[in-house]
Amino acid sequence: MGQVSELGTVSQIGSLAGLREHLQWAVELEHATLPPYLCALYSLDPKRNPEAFEVVSGVFVEEMLHLALAANILNAVGGQPRLDSPRLLPSHPRRLPHGDRSLELSLAPFGPEALEMFLRIEQPAPPSAPAEADRYETIGQFYDAIEGGLRELCARLGEREVFSGDPARQVSAGHFRHSGGRLTVVTDLASALAALEEIVEQGEGTARGEVWDGDEDIFHPEREEVAHYYRFQELKLGRRYQRGDTPQSGPTGEAVTVDFDGVRPMRHNRRLADHPPGHPIRVAQEEFNHTYCAVLHLLELAFNGSPRMLSVATGTMYALKAQAEALMGMPDGEGRTAGPTFDYVAPEERRWSQGDSRRIAVLRDGPYVVYGRVPLRRKRKIVSENNDSLTWQTGDAIDTEDTYALCRCGRSGSKPICDGTHAVVGFDGHESADVRPYAELQHVHDGIGISAQRVGELCIHAAFCIGRTRPIAEMLADTGDSDVRSDVMGRIDHCPSGSYSYALSRGGESIEADLPEAISVLEEENGQASALWVTGRIPVLRADGRPLETRNRMTLCRCGHSANKPLCDGTHRTIGFRDESAAGETP
Repeated sequence: MGQVSELGTVSQIGSLAGLREHLQWAVELEHATLPPYLCALYSLDPKRNPEAFEVVSGVFVEEMLHLALAANILNAVGGQPRLDSPRLLPSHPRRLPHGDRSLELSLAPFGPEALEMFLRIEQPAPPSAPAEADRYETIGQFYDAIEGGLRELCARLGEREVFSGDPARQVSAGHFRHSGGRLTVVTDLASALAALEEIVEQGEGTARGEVWDGDEDIFHPEREEVAHYYRFQELKLGRRYQRGDTPQSGPTGEAVTVDFDGVRPMRHNRRLADHPPGHPIRVAQEEFNHTYCAVLHLLELAFNGSPRMLSVATGTMYALKAQAEALMGMPDGEGRTAGPTFDYVAPEERRWSQGDSRRIAVLRDGPYVVYGRVPLRRKRKIVSENNDSLTWQTGDAIDTEDTYALCRCGRSGSKPICDGTHAVVGFDGHESADVRPYAELQHVHDGIGISAQRVGELCIHAAFCIGRTRPIAEMLADTGDSDVRSDVMGRIDHCPSGSYSYALSRGGESIEADLPEAISVLEEENGQASALWVTGRIPVLRADGRPLETRNRMTLCRCGHSANKPLCDGTHRTIGFRDESAAGETP
């Protein structure tokens, strides 16, 4: 038998384990709404349907906010949010997790059918409706049950026992933007109740009897915002709510126009099996699924110890739009177009997101994701009075999370950390670096007691090979002199990209400096921002999953303009790239 909560209802959540389980269900519930909303959103032409586009996109963003709030509450009570799992992406049509079995979620274009589905999803609970922890009729009743469980457990066990989670796992407003809602950091009962109130009010309205959600309209700051259910009512009834309107009166304000013919005619509930392997539509669907599962993976990282990854996850969502719109431009018979399938892609098929070993994964048109708590630090080049390159000086360590993302577009406001700007500016991160091994690309230049190898495509023009008097290529003839030979070896050891390397004889084993597993943010002379120097044989995986040859040292582009991405080619010098935010590491 459950306990009677302060709500006057019988709580069905009588243990911390039960509370965590239900909060995981809340995470899954909020996620379950995203694919249907995304399909409707991508099917809309914002020029022909600006009002519908604003409504669906605004609701989607707030559902993402609700997902983050549910994850914050789950983390606060000592749970672990899980999103990168096949249970998050069952085939459509599907049901809301543990909800009303009569409510079916479909992948459909925007239209009357989709509107009815959205109204069912966001339907307010009737006055004095009982809390329901399972098989709930409305989302509000489900969250009432969670509220009752929180209150009862705090009364019985004490807040300190209930809210035992690590505060560092909380995502905050600094990690989530583009919403009129509040992303509450949850540390106690009061903040947990505030987070629940935000979720329910944005869906159902304030005080469970008003149409308004208490937030400012992000598209129209001059007016107040109505809750999700009533936004969809406005589209269905063709009129906007105004002050004085109630749920009973309906909207009586200005007209709202919806052009149902101005929608991409996507086929409902597409499956990969609808087309054979290799078919252009199936290939495009598989690409979309890879990107969507990357979003789930990044969200799970964000909610499990790497909060800064939330901006990377939301930035990656921008890639989904172009991929979905491309699908919806592909004819699929009978006047219909193709559409996304939202199938789960197993981590071993993604390759770059598998395991927890130290590695760097390049995201398509996005940042470098660094796994395994690789140390991040600054290094500054020391030059002579004549501006000759002498050595590198190791600077301060940069605070990071277990997994972190480094800016690749050059536009982040939190350099070197990614803040999602790549998605806003439409960064083109197309990778063109040669994947052949160093031994196939090298040119060998023999000296006396030394054989120098060079791959010009790796050069970033750090200028250690030029020297104070003459370049290495000219010095090799004099390497019978041990001092000259030692000088050549020292200069090659300082080459950050490994463009130059050396052995003691032609074909001999290359001799490498003993470099730690680390990433260094390089600064050259006169404050010139340079590459990311990766040392210690840390693997780097391209966006397509293919590995670059693992080497003791390599340099990655971070200005966004290299013609040899993801490798640096020295273009940062040509464009005068600067690290404006070097003093502030925290987004």
